[in-house]
Amino acid sequence: MRATERDQRRRRRARNLQALLAAAVLALSALNAAAADPPAARVIVQGNQRIDAETVRSYFRAAPDGRYDAAALDAALKGLIATELFDQVKIDRAGEAVVVHLVEARVLVRVIFEGNKKIKDEDLAAVVQSKARGPLQRATLQADVGRIMEAYRRVGRSDVGVVPEIIGRGKDSVDLVFTITEGAKTTVRQINFVGNHAFGKRQLAAVISTSATNVLSFLTHADVYDPDRLAADQDQLRRYYRNRGYADVSIANARAEYDPTIQGFVLTFAIDEGEAYRFGSIDLQSHIPEVGPERLRARVSARTGATFDDSLVDRSTEALALDLAKLGFPFAHVVLHTHRNAEGGRIDMSFVIDQGPRSYIERIDIHGNTRTKDYVIRREFDIAEGDAYNQTMADRAQRRLKGLNYFKNVKITTRPGSMSDRVVLDVDVADQSTGDFSISGGYSTTDGWLGEIKLGDRNFQGTGTAVQTSVSYGQYSRGFDASVSEPYLLDSRATGAAELFAKQSFANSYQSYGSDTYGANFGLTTPLNEQTGVQWRYSISNQDVTLSPPSSGTTVSLPIQQAAAAGPAWVSAIGSTTTFSTLDSSKSPTTGINSQLREDLAGLGGDVRFLRTTEDVRYYKSLGGDLVGMIRAQGGYISGWGGQQVPLLNSFFGGPSMVRGFAPDGFGPRDLTPGSTTDNVGGGMYWATTAELQTGIPGVPDEYGLKASAFVDAGSVFGYTGPTTFGTQTVNVARSNVLRSSIGVGLTWGSPFGALTVNYAVPVTKAAYDVTQPFNFTASPF
Repeated sequence: MRATERDQRRRRRARNLQALLAAAVLALSALNAAAADPPAARVIVQGNQRIDAETVRSYFRAAPDGRYDAAALDAALKGLIATELFDQVKIDRAGEAVVVHLVEARVLVRVIFEGNKKIKDEDLAAVVQSKARGPLQRATLQADVGRIMEAYRRVGRSDVGVVPEIIGRGKDSVDLVFTITEGAKTTVRQINFVGNHAFGKRQLAAVISTSATNVLSFLTHADVYDPDRLAADQDQLRRYYRNRGYADVSIANARAEYDPTIQGFVLTFAIDEGEAYRFGSIDLQSHIPEVGPERLRARVSARTGATFDDSLVDRSTEALALDLAKLGFPFAHVVLHTHRNAEGGRIDMSFVIDQGPRSYIERIDIHGNTRTKDYVIRREFDIAEGDAYNQTMADRAQRRLKGLNYFKNVKITTRPGSMSDRVVLDVDVADQSTGDFSISGGYSTTDGWLGEIKLGDRNFQGTGTAVQTSVSYGQYSRGFDASVSEPYLLDSRATGAAELFAKQSFANSYQSYGSDTYGANFGLTTPLNEQTGVQWRYSISNQDVTLSPPSSGTTVSLPIQQAAAAGPAWVSAIGSTTTFSTLDSSKSPTTGINSQLREDLAGLGGDVRFLRTTEDVRYYKSLGGDLVGMIRAQGGYISGWGGQQVPLLNSFFGGPSMVRGFAPDGFGPRDLTPGSTTDNVGGGMYWATTAELQTGIPGVPDEYGLKASAFVDAGSVFGYTGPTTFGTQTVNVARSNVLRSSIGVGLTWGSPFGALTVNYAVPVTKAAYDVTQPFNFTASPF
């Protein structure tokens, strides 16, 4: 019995022990289950009203054991603050839980600008980072005050005042008002160059984009003091010198000082020119066994004995890098070694090709382009994300971006990527105004009194597309023109262009007839290299000769009558223009060559058939100081084909564009039939030459943009191929190749509308029947 009871007690104790063990297992399981709960369940969010709690919890990352250590909490705190959605963020622990205390940022309903007149609301809105429907952040607000002041500083107003005001609208929403006091304009009043001997003040002033205040500064805004522009001007001066032999030039100081006596800034560029050099020996070495130097030598543009030119060195380095990439060596880089021989005035150069480190472009990050689209900037790169990184190609892209003239400054830098063989390219740009609107008027000895309205943008809506339209109304002519130009047509480097035009001219003292012309031009320009480009074009136009009764009682010249009797004619032509240019400046060149060869074939459809070829070559050379020499040669030939004569309006007519001192249509084949209007009836060939000296005017401030010239012109138009009879009447046409020449002086003003030029020339040799005109005035864009 006792044994049975003992057994029962033993069994009860075993069952109790099993129950205790089961309870312990359940308790441990419960604890493990609690520890395995999602971390978000242990993050308590307080103070949020608009922001969802789960969004806040998503910033917390637990350690592998499910706990939040100090590093995790710090990362979550920084992440929440970085959202700028909260004015305050505080994280505490409550036992095993994490408590997040939040004060949400108020919402901006509107961002308003008051008192601004010189900068539009939309332009200021693009500058500030506080945006409507975004959070109000004190730090961002204060930074926006600085951004607005910087925007005004860039338009020449340094004493601007900006006061931000927050106006509550209830329910944690506010308006942000920036009250602006613009102050007086602070401009550049004087520009000085110190240490320059090789180049005069006028030449250097033409290189930089900043100019001193003048009567037209309100149009150009070039007198606005801008530190970024000043730095760019400093770089432009350095390049100008280095491209003309001065390899050791140093623009040691570009200083801007406010002078209260003249109420403006005085800019001073301190220049240490150094010695002028020529290219010495030029060597090419390759440390890549598969690439022999001889196969790449032709890509080096520099030549022994020529004036040292840094642009040729850059061009050679780029060409070598491109060829190496094509040969399958994208990481190869070109290192330039130089040795200066001061006594001989030479720089010996060696281009050394090495296999560079294997690094790739992880990203191209673009900053500062508030208007220009990203793709407009990216297409100037020959490299993209994932490509091999090459410093030469990055430098090439920077030069291209500067050449677009869309930006005030461009800077490309690199920083490490996510891995050791990755780099990130940082492209920092600052947009500038690219629009053009002008209402102009003037007088031309060719077109008489003339007014014009022009509207355009060379970077339309930030797309890189250039658009322009103009309407002109004058004494002897009226016209309309609208054009659009698209670079990188079809993702290539070809530029496509289209133009619609119409022009009506009237009889005047130089011709007894008028003309009506309208049509369209289409072109495709393809660059062959940095200096050469070819434009392929097609044009379709309708042209008609119109007659007015002669006021003198004479009879209109028979060739003119015949052209008018033929009626309107369609001219359908294809053509090309090959341009080669090494000019240092398209606006005011001082060195280099510019050549244009034009060829047109009419007759692919239409009513007329002819072949026309013209050539125009200009050579500029600096002769020291502000003196520049220019030599020009031009000529042309036109001939009908398919049994047709060259139409009157397509012939060549001699005038001041060939030899100054002669009237428009003043020389060339002329109808000398007695009793006729003795019109110039055009020729099939012409030639002309010019030798000219250009210089600034002593005593006249550079900012006025005045330039004087002295010239000698010579040329002729001949080869009349038109009709010699009209019914039973015979035409007496003087068609011989008579030399016309003149000497004269000129004055050019580089106005914001273009070059306004006055010439006075005296003919030296001419034909008895030529019409002279010593005084000639032309006004661009007329």
